[in-house]
Amino acid sequence: MRQNYLEDFYSFLRFPSVSTDNEFRDKVRECAQWLAQKLKSIGLETEIVATAGHPIIWARNQHKPERRTVLIYGHYDVQPPDPLELWDSPPFEPVLKDGYVFARGATDNKGQILSHILGIQETIEQNGDLPVNLHLVIEGEEEIGSVNLGSFLSQNHDALNCDVAVVSDTGMIARGVPTLSYGLRGVTALEVKITGPKMDLHSGVFGGAVANPITVLAQLLATLHDREGRVAIRDFYDHVKPLENWEREAWRKLPVEGDKLVLEETGLPELFGEIGYNSMERIWARPTAEINGIGGGYQGKGTKTVIASHAMAKLTFRLVPEQDGDEILRLAKAHLRKHLPKGVTMEITDGHSGPWYMTDPHSPLGEAAQHALQKAFHRDVALIREGGSIPIVSQFRGILGIETLLMGLALPDCRAHSPNENFPLENFEGGIRLNKAILQELAR
Repeated sequence: MRQNYLEDFYSFLRFPSVSTDNEFRDKVRECAQWLAQKLKSIGLETEIVATAGHPIIWARNQHKPERRTVLIYGHYDVQPPDPLELWDSPPFEPVLKDGYVFARGATDNKGQILSHILGIQETIEQNGDLPVNLHLVIEGEEEIGSVNLGSFLSQNHDALNCDVAVVSDTGMIARGVPTLSYGLRGVTALEVKITGPKMDLHSGVFGGAVANPITVLAQLLATLHDREGRVAIRDFYDHVKPLENWEREAWRKLPVEGDKLVLEETGLPELFGEIGYNSMERIWARPTAEINGIGGGYQGKGTKTVIASHAMAKLTFRLVPEQDGDEILRLAKAHLRKHLPKGVTMEITDGHSGPWYMTDPHSPLGEAAQHALQKAFHRDVALIREGGSIPIVSQFRGILGIETLLMGLALPDCRAHSPNENFPLENFEGGIRLNKAILQELAR
């Protein structure tokens, strides 16, 4: 790998392009400008597209009518680096250690998208052109829900007419194992607020005579699951698509032991989950109801003998084919109202949402992706689903009418969104090879 590639990577990583915090707004813009200049320098027509939030970088080669058109998507924004005290080195001062680059955004998504850019650069340098018509769309708001990307796709629908999207923003099942993710879970969210008295009450004066909102909330949340971890909301599983036999067989042959991997990554003493499924099946193909946050009452040092006036909880539901997010929210709200104890009121607020995604890994496009992964990494390809959600993938299908090939380069221990995020140079180089291979395969 050329030394200037590593210098490009370091330059890209030094921008604290944190999209969620307005304090970093100028740095996000500077990162977009650096990226646009990089794309222009390798011979692509590039523009910085303003949005209501952070800009989108849109780059293209010269399109020819006889060629297939490919869209490559990525993002240049990153998560906040907090907690800073847990980093071994400053999060925006990249460090190379034992073949890994440590910095915020190293894996998610700067290393992955830059490897594609460098692959494009090498192909243009070697051949004078690419084998396909290309759109590169790199946004600055993925970490805050891609709030303006859908509008960009709709407004430029005709200009963005293409055959397939390629995304490297997912993971490899294990080091050195090329991985095609053909499914993602969806997500939908809500927040519950339980209100009792109009103010905090003295627990000695009023305790026993009024309902405690925190106790009520705890009782209410406990009704969401049975003892085995199965979601207890009525009709929750009615439309869940069962696993295909070929999927279970393929997942059993993966070169990792899923249950062992989960225990190692989490440090848990034992596993827990829906009976009849192993860890990978639970994560990739089963829906969930999760309590992501809970609060209420006194949180300071020592004791304060109060009955809090209110308590709150944040919930998300991971969705699988063929579940509908609006229907799941309706069922969840009905369940919560049915099980609400007396003496309090409840307010439910909807949160963000994004649909599940599935594509056929055995379609011609899926086969092209598998061939490219084999060429780049010289090993058999793992076919998996993923437990997370990438809402924009469904927008590519809904707005542009195209399927997405999810060809991730992240490792299970990359620590994306956590302190000491890292990206191995072997995957950085592998991503360059992958870009050249997938564009060649899609050109056939």
